[in-house]
Amino acid sequence: MTETTEPRLTSLSHGGGCGCKIAPGVLEGILRSAPALPVPPELLVGTETSDDAAVYRINDRQAVVATTDFFMPIVDDPTDFGRIAATNAISDVYAMGATPIFALALVGMPVNRLSTATIGAILAGGAAACQAAGIVVAGGHTIDSVEPIYGLVAIGLVDPAHLKRNADARAGDVLILGKPLGVGICSAALKKGALDGAGYARMVATTTRLNTPGPDLARLEGVHAMTDVTGFGLAGHALEMARGAGCAVRLDPTRLPVLEGTRDLIAAGHVTGASARNWDSYGARVRAPGLPNADRALITDPQTSGGLLVACAADSVDQVLACFARHGFAEAAVIGGITQGEGLHIG
Repeated sequence: MTETTEPRLTSLSHGGGCGCKIAPGVLEGILRSAPALPVPPELLVGTETSDDAAVYRINDRQAVVATTDFFMPIVDDPTDFGRIAATNAISDVYAMGATPIFALALVGMPVNRLSTATIGAILAGGAAACQAAGIVVAGGHTIDSVEPIYGLVAIGLVDPAHLKRNADARAGDVLILGKPLGVGICSAALKKGALDGAGYARMVATTTRLNTPGPDLARLEGVHAMTDVTGFGLAGHALEMARGAGCAVRLDPTRLPVLEGTRDLIAAGHVTGASARNWDSYGARVRAPGLPNADRALITDPQTSGGLLVACAADSVDQVLACFARHGFAEAAVIGGITQGEGLHIG
């Protein structure tokens, strides 16, 4: 914290500070109840596949990618909170295969409880993440709120020929995950004072790492679909990919990249409530006989600023892994594949 007289940022977050999304089933119901409006042909991606961003074609070579994401604190350090929230928002642009071009800040702060120095540190953290992505915060909106909320509207550009949706995977594709799992579990442990300094450093390092391989991956002919793993957990986002493709996803729990120390935290009981809500929402579509509780906790763990999930042809795996490696994602790993059928199969 910037000032010791102020409350901890996460203590102000009534929602638990996990950065979690509305559960998939609830979100689907909300979207179904929304009025249906005419969709222009220029809208290449809307709400139909629960993709990472909206995409609107300007011409044959350019499409605008627009997304927004914001949440309450998952850490107490204001600068880290800003960096994590901004990195998380920009990730959705990368997940479409696009290059970010600018951002707008979304800021809700309890101005009677947090100092201008602390609020300024949050904004500075967000600006640092944007600078690392090569973009500027060009404006935004602020409100006085009962709890701290921060995020971005992120805007990008993509050649429609290189656009990657979450719904275009093909049977026979291989699944590759770019970042290790465990952010939600680490956040839960942090709130209980059970995450040591090294664990905190690992959590911040992964959540502030920009998913910069996205545009390069999108240009690979063998890459068919892409998304990023966030609040619904790996299982939830894999199910979105399966539903969009009309196929099944198979995951090998023994190959999942995991943040060091995460399994010990699970064994000590540090699992988020959002993990259980995720499972309640989509567990009926998961075939996982004998799945250990620890593995279920990992695949449902809500990720803040999680890794890219890539579906690619089998003969493109080496190219995809090499692309991740060039961008510093040494833990990227093959975790499963796309098969005929439906739903998610573990094992």
